[in-house]
Amino acid sequence: MLLTSCAKVGYVFEQGVGQFSLLMNGEDNEDVLKDPNVKEEHKEKIREIEKYKKYFYEYFDRKSTDIYSETTMLEGDAVTYLVISSPFHKIEAQKECFLFVGCFPYLGFFKKESAKEYARDQEEDGMVTYIRPVYAYSTLGNFEDKILSSFFHYDDIGLAELVFHELFHTIFFAKDEVDLNENLANYFGQEMVLDYFKMTEEQIKTRKEKRQKNSELSQEIVIQAKALQEKYKMAPPKSRKEGEKVLKDFMENSFNPSIKKKCSKLGIEEKRCFALNREWNNASLAAFLTYEKSMDKIHQLRSSKGLSLKEFFGYIEGEYEAYRNSTSKESFETWFIK
Repeated sequence: MLLTSCAKVGYVFEQGVGQFSLLMNGEDNEDVLKDPNVKEEHKEKIREIEKYKKYFYEYFDRKSTDIYSETTMLEGDAVTYLVISSPFHKIEAQKECFLFVGCFPYLGFFKKESAKEYARDQEEDGMVTYIRPVYAYSTLGNFEDKILSSFFHYDDIGLAELVFHELFHTIFFAKDEVDLNENLANYFGQEMVLDYFKMTEEQIKTRKEKRQKNSELSQEIVIQAKALQEKYKMAPPKSRKEGEKVLKDFMENSFNPSIKKKCSKLGIEEKRCFALNREWNNASLAAFLTYEKSMDKIHQLRSSKGLSLKEFFGYIEGEYEAYRNSTSKESFETWFIK
């Protein structure tokens, strides 16, 4: 902490207090399940999470931990809020680095007002920002994560996928590889759901078709984001106001028409086309690219090797061990995808 700025020391302190509060406010699941003041529907969610956890660690032959053995009831809907910042003249998430834990393309805040304050400060410095609520996260085994009441917003399948995603972080996490870590957790969460719920071939087909449509739509967003990035490079905006005008014109004349066409081609109604129903700017585009860009490559890699999900995980572990023992200067994501 002595080597960081005063602002970062303050940030680390506030987040430490927030994390400590989550840890201290947790109540043993058995006690929560006996509490007459807790809704039965919430108790059922807790029981389901315990089943998902048991299944996950047995699936990977790992010793179960105390993660999710307690529940914390939050005051708000989200547990934390991510703030992504990007320059007004390019699509690039600003990275924040900390001793021991590495660099991240966002900052997370337990207090919504702190997230808004940080975003305001960033915007005063000429940055573009995007705030995203988070309903779950993992401390990567450093602490005993709690079940959070924000989990209860999900249906059974969504909740299982969420839990599998977060538990994956406890058995694999590559330092300074935020993009890859999230994409791997997304991939394994989605694949484990198919097996856990013993979905029929027809159900699997329907889910994969929906995922394929989302993937194709995501690819179109990536294409549009790259086109906007190229526009910035060709004629860099000299001010935030000028950058906003470039973005507005691009959205009206290129992004929205292209997305509408793509959704129509995929048979997705405009009101259900997520890309048309959210606000886009440099920061939100950067956030989207962070969490989506490697999913297809991961799927293709596993398919090309003909591995089961468990075998694929073993392959990833082996590759990461080889990478750490190598003298490679490239990222593990580049090494792994190659």
